[in-house]
Amino acid sequence: MCCGRTKVRYMKRLSLKIKLTLMYTFFMILLTCAAIAVLFSLSSREVLSSVQNTLENRVQQSVDNIRMENGELEVESDFYSVTRDVYLSLYDEDMYFLYGKVPYGFDHQPEISDGEARRIREGNREWYVYDLSFRVEQGYTVYIRGITSVTDAEASFTVTLRFALILLPMMVLATAFIGYRFTRRTLLPVRRITETVQKIRADADLSRRIGLKRSSEKDRDEIYNLAGTFDDMLSELETVFDREKQFTSDVSHELRTPVSVILAQCGACLEDQTLTEEQRGQILLIQRKAGDMSDMISQLLFLSRADQGRQPIRKEQVDISELTEMTAEEQQILADEAGTGIRIICQIRPDIKAEVDETLYIRMLVNLISNAVAYGKENGHVWVTLEQSGSEVTGTVRDDGIGISPEDLTRIWERFYRADTARTGGSHSGLGLSMVKWIAEIHGGWVKAESRQGEGSVFSFGLPLGEGGNRDDQDSDRGR
Repeated sequence: MCCGRTKVRYMKRLSLKIKLTLMYTFFMILLTCAAIAVLFSLSSREVLSSVQNTLENRVQQSVDNIRMENGELEVESDFYSVTRDVYLSLYDEDMYFLYGKVPYGFDHQPEISDGEARRIREGNREWYVYDLSFRVEQGYTVYIRGITSVTDAEASFTVTLRFALILLPMMVLATAFIGYRFTRRTLLPVRRITETVQKIRADADLSRRIGLKRSSEKDRDEIYNLAGTFDDMLSELETVFDREKQFTSDVSHELRTPVSVILAQCGACLEDQTLTEEQRGQILLIQRKAGDMSDMISQLLFLSRADQGRQPIRKEQVDISELTEMTAEEQQILADEAGTGIRIICQIRPDIKAEVDETLYIRMLVNLISNAVAYGKENGHVWVTLEQSGSEVTGTVRDDGIGISPEDLTRIWERFYRADTARTGGSHSGLGLSMVKWIAEIHGGWVKAESRQGEGSVFSFGLPLGEGGNRDDQDSDRGR
């Protein structure tokens, strides 16, 4: 049972072209073996029948080589020739040998049996013997005996059989090779479709197309129709996403003005000394929510420009150790103001310099640290580390908060997705980690997340140092 399951799993791992090749080869071998079996089954009987017919015809034709002249029996020279392995001999009525040849090894002299072909075994050999009576003249009859070897005929057939069995493996290999080449050529469009889909998934570029074309519509098979349908679908999706991006950009621009007006009016109202405490609290709530809306609009505009390739990137050599420490200190101040009791602990290697966009790098850190604080526990900790490894700088933001469930962990990079909205009070829009991912990748780096529910999360990132980055570790490694 276990062996059967292993075979099933192994077959599932095989590629489609291998499976089709194996199936094609199996059925071709099956048909070939069946055809050979039927052919040789029939051929074995046909060979023996052909040998017997040849023997009888040769004996009957030899009658023309015998005649009486001047009272004497005359036999032409053709009678002595061994034609198609048939030996002829001539006997009188008393079974006295007159003329002809007897094959070597045939020592037995069976009785005459006129007009009957017999199969006689002598030792380890078998023979066909055919006798025919012939009246040369009135009162004088002779017997013509034809002898041929059944063993030699069967041996010749066995050689043919062995030759066929030798050719069979070669036919199998040739069939498998031809089947594989044919299947591979047939599935080339499928591989092209797969590669295009993989590239689209890797770089999210919906402008890619499979681009399989034929000279005419009637030459297109099902796979080409599938590729054409897929290209049409990509075009429609690209149009839809472009409209969505444009809509997001337009809405964000339109919302900036009214939100700015709300914030300005809230600030002006708060300067009125005649406001009651209840009124002031309500205005402060409006101001806070409008501020959250302003931050969300800013993030939407950022991601919209990033999607459209309009987000500027200005890389320069900066001390990212100092930037990381400053950002962590600012986030500590905000955490203290919120009264969460969370402590941000830095373990930053000093004087790490790299070519990055300073504004984007700070935004990435702010999003990661604020996210850790928002999902942290009361009086918890957030650890911020920064190290250099060869030509890359790596950093982590780790917390001992509520953690992320495995189901949520796979979706945290999606826009507007929040694992636990109750813990953040709605202050996080779910766009921060999308921005983090884009910033890391636009710098040629990476970002990943690990988490255990109830124990905390670790967000790690890596960025290349760039041409102007310090390579102390790399140089020291070479020195060693």
